[in-house]
Amino acid sequence: MCVLNKGFPSDWSVMWKVDGSSRSQDSSVGLLEKDGLYSWSSSLTLSEQEWSSVLSVSCEAKHKDPSHTVTGQFRRDDQCSH
Repeated sequence: MCVLNKGFPSDWSVMWKVDGSSRSQDSSVGLLEKDGLYSWSSSLTLSEQEWSSVLSVSCEAKHKDPSHTVTGQFRRDDQCSH
């Protein structure tokens, strides 16, 4: 799951990549916070079989201004015991 906050969902697009290949995702509706900005999330579901063969999963959030791109990556071999 990727969680984004302090922005406007319409200004951002979220893309998931599994071992470098783009995947579809589910995104939440933005939740308006007291400061007038939003929080929202995107999630990706993998089957047990897919997860056992994946090396890395990344979430890339791109702002409409191309200089604002944020990527979070999870490498299964670094994060999980076998």
